[in-house]
Amino acid sequence: MTDNWDRFQNDMRRYGLTVPPGARPPWAMIRIIVIAAVVVLLAWNSYYQVEPAEVGAVQRFGRLVRTTPPGPHFKIPLGVETVTKVPVQRQLKMEFGFRTQEAAARSTYAPPSTETKGESLMLTGDLNVAVVEWIVQYRIRDPRAYLFNVRDVETTFRYMSEAAMRQVVGDHSVDEVITIGREAIAFQAKEELQRLCELYGIGIEVQQLVLQDVNPPDPVKPAFNEVNQAIQERERSINEAWAEFNLAVPRANGEADQAIRAAEGYAVERENKALGDASRFDALYEEYRKAPAVTRKRIYLETMNRIIPKLGSKVILDEKARGVLPLLQLDGAVKEVKP
Repeated sequence: MTDNWDRFQNDMRRYGLTVPPGARPPWAMIRIIVIAAVVVLLAWNSYYQVEPAEVGAVQRFGRLVRTTPPGPHFKIPLGVETVTKVPVQRQLKMEFGFRTQEAAARSTYAPPSTETKGESLMLTGDLNVAVVEWIVQYRIRDPRAYLFNVRDVETTFRYMSEAAMRQVVGDHSVDEVITIGREAIAFQAKEELQRLCELYGIGIEVQQLVLQDVNPPDPVKPAFNEVNQAIQERERSINEAWAEFNLAVPRANGEADQAIRAAEGYAVERENKALGDASRFDALYEEYRKAPAVTRKRIYLETMNRIIPKLGSKVILDEKARGVLPLLQLDGAVKEVKP
């Protein structure tokens, strides 16, 4: 330490400067300060905080060694370990065809640019042009795949979403894209985008795809409004016809089924009645064959027993009787004759 101090004094004299003899630096204090600064720097470089909606991907010399949950953690400092925070529990959003400047009660949007116009301008299946604006809401499902499988995940995901939407729009007519097929197109584009995410293994789960706005290009909007109105009128007429069809056809089918069931029931009833009558006749014939006189008399009495009550009030007289008038009243009432 003395040699260093002497060397320092000689260097100062060489430049015409003198150092007082008693001005020796506090080497012990400097050493303590340097060590404390190094310890504080290492501790500061080792500590990191993971937010509640995130996980920390710890990489050692670029290789993923572990993932840490939300909360305070420590890592090896001096660039040996680095931490990348991935928002796995947060719903992320990506806009296509427009950009939101401020999201509030009344959102404001950026003016159209070359990039947004290129994203939204699409060719439909019937060789027409439509301007399609949509939103994709997604979540990071696999941090390892999100960080390491693809170099630039956000750009790749944007290209994948645009490719999926162009493919689905190219399979539909302009009428379906602008009017009646928007929900089906959004669902098919979401399924196709999720398939591409699984194919490339980027660790993203597509939660929702929403068509924000779909319009014809600006130069043809006035003429297209009339066409769109005619299309809507046609669709309304078609829907009304289908409603009438769905009302009349089931009613006709129900009435037809009812008539068929009634005819089938009547046929079964007649058949069963005919079989019963035939069985009764066979049984009666069997009894008649055993005792003809008795059976004939019993049949006669049973038949008269069924018929006479249906004839009403009758007076039966002997053919030799005289003086019938006192027994019959002129008002049609029958006088009771006691024996």
